Amino acid sequence: MGCALELRTASRWKGILLVRVPPNTGFLLMLPMLAWLGLLPVPTKVLQVGPGKPFETPCKAIQHAAAGDTIEIDSSVQYNGDVCGWTTSRLTIRGTGALRAKIDAAGKNAQGKGIWVIAGDDTTIENIEFSGAAVSDENGTAIRQEGANLIVRNCYFHDNEEGILAGDNPKSNILIEFSEFSRNGGEDGRTHNIYVNHIAKFTFRFNYSHHAQTGHLVKTRAAENYILYNRLSDEADGTASLELDISNGGTSYVIGNIIQQGPETQNSSILGYRMEGEDPRNPGKQLYVVNNTFVNDRPEGGIFLHVKGETPAAVLVINNIFFGKGTISNRTDTVMMNNLVSQNPRFVDAAHYDYHLRPDSPARGAGVRPQSSATFPLLPAQEYIHVACGANRINGANPDIGAVPFEEDVSVVLGPLRCQTKEARDTRGH
Repeated sequence: MGCALELRTASRWKGILLVRVPPNTGFLLMLPMLAWLGLLPVPTKVLQVGPGKPFETPCKAIQHAAAGDTIEIDSSVQYNGDVCGWTTSRLTIRGTGALRAKIDAAGKNAQGKGIWVIAGDDTTIENIEFSGAAVSDENGTAIRQEGANLIVRNCYFHDNEEGILAGDNPKSNILIEFSEFSRNGGEDGRTHNIYVNHIAKFTFRFNYSHHAQTGHLVKTRAAENYILYNRLSDEADGTASLELDISNGGTSYVIGNIIQQGPETQNSSILGYRMEGEDPRNPGKQLYVVNNTFVNDRPEGGIFLHVKGETPAAVLVINNIFFGKGTISNRTDTVMMNNLVSQNPRFVDAAHYDYHLRPDSPARGAGVRPQSSATFPLLPAQEYIHVACGANRINGANPDIGAVPFEEDVSVVLGPLRCQTKEARDTRGH
């Protein structure tokens, strides 16, 4: 007699599949059948890139990678002109070593679009520096995301015509964290540090985006937006337009950010919501602006929160600092609670972008714990630590107003290994 193997494979067929295995037949004979049924894990590989490694460049490793593989890039050398596109899904591509692996376009591009053109799904990119992306139509991107789902962690995008450009994909979720964006843009106002088109969900946290070349520091058309614990600032000499452009609205949470507009800005507004109109792909009309520090260094002032659209939006503004000249909101229906507007917040050193509170700051302990029907917690649980790191936030019974609290616990800094150094722990959130 043989033994009966019961395989419950309801995802393929209804019912139970019984397989008779002859006596004295090794289990190894069954492995091809189990693999065909999709009941065995698919083995994945680690492909190594760099001097003395199997692959000379990242793109050569990507060409040989299968779905689910990991590519490790030696960061001790630079990979100039290594551009490519791919359709393979579930790739993890990371730089290894003390520094980020560096890839400069060096005058080349993939598919007329940029350095990496990703058509595969579920991609993770870690610890890589991208620069020099340029193409004939002047929107060369470091990463052109065309597939669904992308994670970018601890990367640096600078001096590209566009940092990241994500195309429309209603099933896609994008997470960018612990990364820096600087000097991206073609100086035409149409290219930006980050530009995310119509996707399901965009999360941007613990990042430092600054000095975009005329474009926006962050531009998103996602249906849901989670802009959490970032520093969006153009400082003294930046020429960016909006610090945050949520172009077509959607349910959006802007919590715990340092948002500073410089004197050379190209736009009189700081945060724009539905500036390009409403869109049926973004049914949500809720904007939550909580515990941010807004600083307007534009001499003429402007509008901190600029909300457009014929349909009323539910704009809830709680526990924020608004410092500098300007109108808080252009909408009379904006709900304002416990914001510091007309008083000097008593920053430690605003001239050098240290927005910590002095002991005598009126923002200390002046906040409230937000009560709302929002499905996402509005009280900030973390805070930004410079550069592109984070820490858990201390909130008392009455939290401090603004993004940077007076009391901090930086004994545990959130982020990659570079955030764990003593220098990072000693650098407060300015």
